[in-house]
Amino acid sequence: MLAFSLTLPATRVAVHDLDPWFVAFGRAVGAAVLAGAYLYLTRAPLPRHWRRLAIVALGVIIGFPLFTSLALTTQTAAHGAVVVTVLPAMTAVFAVLRAGERPPPLFWVAGLSGLLLVLTFLIATGTVHGGLNPADFFLLAAVVLCGLGYAEGGALARDLGGARTICWALLLALPVTLPVTVVAAVSHPPHTGAAGWSAFAYLTTVSMFLGFFAWYAGLALGGIARVGQLQLAQPILTLLWSALLLAEPVTPATIATAVLVLACVVAIQRARTRRVLTDSLP
Repeated sequence: MLAFSLTLPATRVAVHDLDPWFVAFGRAVGAAVLAGAYLYLTRAPLPRHWRRLAIVALGVIIGFPLFTSLALTTQTAAHGAVVVTVLPAMTAVFAVLRAGERPPPLFWVAGLSGLLLVLTFLIATGTVHGGLNPADFFLLAAVVLCGLGYAEGGALARDLGGARTICWALLLALPVTLPVTVVAAVSHPPHTGAAGWSAFAYLTTVSMFLGFFAWYAGLALGGIARVGQLQLAQPILTLLWSALLLAEPVTPATIATAVLVLACVVAIQRARTRRVLTDSLP
């Protein structure tokens, strides 16, 4: 979650000069190279869950990077943090639908409370204003697909492990990500400064690769719905990163909201989630 909290700010920096399609798919190609090296060095056997890996690839390798890159060409990372607040709830919904989890009432109460706290804070502090625009719809599509990819990947990591789940998904997506990257690079030759390439490198190595090692492993061990609610703190962290990187002020309201959200996360972690068998999932 800490690694992912920098994803939106890094994407915003990268798409300032680079084509959003190149940012979205190029980082997946770079991560696929790292994934191939990891699987080769660890002598990982071929998986048998190709259909479920395709769902992971659709959600977190193609859908989320593409739609956030398109959205952040016109919107700020702080605005994107508002819509991404819905991601923990979406992850929980797909944990029920795809992973067979059955969170108790306390889970839903604490999760909804945390969601409302973050949304109230972001709206009250002026992070979001006005009506929906096309960028918001891109962000909503990104959230839905990412929630699906998180839940499916977390469930699959129970069999494959977190590292192999994201690595195989990256390689499976390569026939899509590589041609799009080449076309985007030819159409709009990539050119940016050190900040842009640093942001792109972070998106490739951390947001698209290393971050998922820990994230999927945590979802598999602790429960997708329950662990996924740690993302409630992500918008606050995104704002803090924006303050550090962009010299934006951190108000007492930010700190107070962060404490209240963390209290909701603690309540969620104390809730026990029941899981039903999911061996029949397609």
